[in-house]
Amino acid sequence: MAEQSIKSLFSSAESQRKDIEASWDSNTAAYQQNLAAAIATYDDCLKLADRLSLFSPNETLEDLTSGDLQYLTINYRLADLILRLNSQDRKSTLQKAREAYDRYLTLLDHYEILSTAHKKLYNNYTEAPTTFSTISTKDPNARRDAKIANFKQEKEMKKKLEFLAQKPAYQQNDDDAIRELQLANIALCTHNTFQSLESLNRELEVLAMAPPTPPTGPEQLERDYRERMGLRGKDEYSERLNSREALSSITNKGPILSSGGKPLRPFTLLDSRKTLQEGVFRPGHNLPTMTIDEYLEEERARGGIIEGGGEASGLRPEPDEDNLEKADAETLKAREWDEYVEANPK
Repeated sequence: MAEQSIKSLFSSAESQRKDIEASWDSNTAAYQQNLAAAIATYDDCLKLADRLSLFSPNETLEDLTSGDLQYLTINYRLADLILRLNSQDRKSTLQKAREAYDRYLTLLDHYEILSTAHKKLYNNYTEAPTTFSTISTKDPNARRDAKIANFKQEKEMKKKLEFLAQKPAYQQNDDDAIRELQLANIALCTHNTFQSLESLNRELEVLAMAPPTPPTGPEQLERDYRERMGLRGKDEYSERLNSREALSSITNKGPILSSGGKPLRPFTLLDSRKTLQEGVFRPGHNLPTMTIDEYLEEERARGGIIEGGGEASGLRPEPDEDNLEKADAETLKAREWDEYVEANPK
């Protein structure tokens, strides 16, 4: 009964996995939900296998039945699905996948199922897990050739699986045929495991070079605001923009310019309020805040405009035609200036 339970559970997990692999849109919420469900089912298979002591350290490959060989791939399937998860903590996801791959290879090494080539790769992996690569050389041409060879090897393994699955003996549930097919499937999973471990390490190297994610708490938001306003330190922040001025800049109320003439909040000048009203419903309008007259009134209140005429304003007063004495004096002064210019040519 227990054997039937794990067989049924594993069959359900395999069905879920195949549906996920047949789905092309991996960014949808439904895909991620189905992915999480499949991972949970494989995880239940793993727990049940442990409770049943399906794999014992005292056993050899000959002690395993042909039907139990398929359960050796539970950790591999689990790792492969974990890598498909969309998670904000990608490093943690990659680490979980690595742990599952590691359990899978350890189990195969115990039962001495690894081929000679895979045994060599496994030894290299155990010596340096985080820098493991299926290709030892750094020569670009040699690496390309090795990648092509790996691809061809994977293709040949898949063809062998298809051939074994079509054999009449397997169709008739012959034990030897089933065992041969399961071992061929394990060889393909092992080949893909080493490829995935190499890819996983490359991704971790890229993530290690990425800048740390900044915090998003209230203090960070305050610092971001200061940087946008060009304020780096608290002292400078207090000197250049006090709480009243900060409130004014947000609500568009209060003084527009400081006593030194620096803007305290954004504003746009218009020739009249009518122009402001006409532009409200036009696309892309800038929502101006005052007219030119209002701006001049602000400048006048601040003391930025000199009024009163005379010498202080640089304006010459209009001549008084009724004041003959002053007119004669101006005429005499102009005549003397003309004579001086004639007598002193440049």
